[in-house]
Amino acid sequence: MGQPSCTPNDIKPLPVALPLNEEGLAFYEKKYQRDYNQWTEILQRNVERMSRGSLSLEWMNTDGSAWGKRAKPSSRGLTYSDVNKLPTSGEMPATATWMNFTPRGSIRDRYREEMPVIDDYTVVSRDELWAGNVVTLYEEAVARQWSATRDIPWGELEALPEDLEKASCQLFTFLTEVEFVAGDFPAKWLYRIPQDFLEVKSFLATQLMDEARHQEVFRKRALAGGGLLHASPGFEWALKAILDAPTHTMGTFLLNLLGEGLILSIFRSGEMIAKTHVDKEIFRRTLQDEARHVSYGVLELKNYLDTHPDRAKALEEMHRFADVGEQIILTAFTEATVIEPVAILLGGGLDKIEHGLEGMLKVWSMFIEEYLQRCERAGFDRRARCKIPVDAPW
Repeated sequence: MGQPSCTPNDIKPLPVALPLNEEGLAFYEKKYQRDYNQWTEILQRNVERMSRGSLSLEWMNTDGSAWGKRAKPSSRGLTYSDVNKLPTSGEMPATATWMNFTPRGSIRDRYREEMPVIDDYTVVSRDELWAGNVVTLYEEAVARQWSATRDIPWGELEALPEDLEKASCQLFTFLTEVEFVAGDFPAKWLYRIPQDFLEVKSFLATQLMDEARHQEVFRKRALAGGGLLHASPGFEWALKAILDAPTHTMGTFLLNLLGEGLILSIFRSGEMIAKTHVDKEIFRRTLQDEARHVSYGVLELKNYLDTHPDRAKALEEMHRFADVGEQIILTAFTEATVIEPVAILLGGGLDKIEHGLEGMLKVWSMFIEEYLQRCERAGFDRRARCKIPVDAPW
């Protein structure tokens, strides 16, 4: 090996091509100057070794590890479930203590003192995240990705009478609005989750991709039918309540179990609501994605309650949160921008909206009953305290 061309003292900052946020840059500089001795010690050691023409090969030392066992694929391929059978995959801890990017199961203990600490990793309890089906849901999600550009037969979209087209475009405008927070919420928590919980991080990443695709397909459908229509103030408050949830479990309950659960019920009504085969295909594809999100929400809450050291306290805290969340969600689902277009589509036209509203009575009861059943499956009985009336408020 030749003499290295630089030393730590020779390193200079890269040229600034664009104006930077001075305050943010100053904070960044101060932070890394504070830790200067730690990371430059590593750099100096590496440079000195290379200057001597020496090899380390320490990375080949597998003493004290379980290296050597090979993962074998199952009939579905090589899944997380398959590799997690190996001791080399590492056991998921109840509480994460590695606040950096090191892979679970890697040889890392000997390097702990030199590792940085990622302060943003704040969700360190497995039971604030885990669901018994999360690995299966992840594998399903990556196997069922679809394209809103390629897999929807846009060229076959039929023109509808103006009342039905406006009702459709209003519904798809509302769904576009909803899907943004359905992606923003997991994104808010994703970077707070340590790498030891990589299976949950992987699933949440697929949820982000699903929601990006949903807002894309709903936006495209509205624009293909004439344009986006009215935003919904009531829904904006509901979406904000989801994003503001104080814990991951509480927000997942409000988003996945309640909010997306109600959206899932709408998608299941697609045969009655959709007026073109293109719309039916959109609902069919988005339904399978939403079903995964709802399933995670149910079992995540169940795991949280089942593993909490004080179940009674956990239940009461969740009830208090649901008391507020349900009322805000009710505000959203009574908006005219949702109820009326769905009623027009159910009835078959503006002149049949009264018939559609009668159909909505049955749909509403089905929506709420399905929500209460999901709560019960999670071990969270809301029937006596539910703030959303079982009978539609009209």
